[in-house]
Amino acid sequence: MKKIKIISAFTMLFLLIGNTIFSQNNKDKKGFALLELYTSEGCSSCPPADELMGKIQKQYKDSNVYVLSYHVDYWDKQGWKDIFSSASNTKRQYDYAKFMEKEPIYTPQLIINGKIDYIGSQETAVQNGIHSALSKPAITEIALEANAHENKLNVNYSLSKVSKDNRLFIAVVQKLAKSNVKRGENANRILSHFQIVRSLNSFAFAGNSKGSVSLALPKDFNTKDFEVIGFVQNMNTGIILTANRAIFAQNLL
Repeated sequence: MKKIKIISAFTMLFLLIGNTIFSQNNKDKKGFALLELYTSEGCSSCPPADELMGKIQKQYKDSNVYVLSYHVDYWDKQGWKDIFSSASNTKRQYDYAKFMEKEPIYTPQLIINGKIDYIGSQETAVQNGIHSALSKPAITEIALEANAHENKLNVNYSLSKVSKDNRLFIAVVQKLAKSNVKRGENANRILSHFQIVRSLNSFAFAGNSKGSVSLALPKDFNTKDFEVIGFVQNMNTGIILTANRAIFAQNLL
């Protein structure tokens, strides 16, 4: 562990799906687990956590478990610059440190549902955290429909419950990548990365339970190698209230 408006047929279909989901969940709301890993190619303790995220992604692919890997930039001056790192990822980790009143930050740090952190490579503890999260019903539900056109992503959302303290986050996620690291603590290793957050955008709900948002896409985006995950976070506590994968229009028609 390292410390450092004519409504289209498709729109109608989306609304029907969202309403069906909410109707079902009113009877039996399911739990979910949003895993946010803070990692770096420059950290020798991180590859086991990265591999674990790949294992979990495969294990829970049909469940309400969502993996996001944020590559932080504070390792970039230690001999190797992580190509996926960003200052915004580091800032989000610091925001969690404030929410949870838990410092210093470290890698690999894993946070589940914005509530509890784990050393990201400790599989037993992480699996127990996932099971605990899944056992607790979500207090709200969200449906997401996405449409990618050129370098722009449009996302329609439908939420069962909205609070003024909540924000919608949309993560564009690259499912898999490999890096040939030549320097730093992982010198001469080929590292595998899973569920890499390539961009994260947040939006205010403005009191509306349904709406649409738009954001820019990475140039190499495609619906085979990427996915879009949305989640709702309480900005007073940091707690994640719900999460879901976006359904792409071409997958419904």
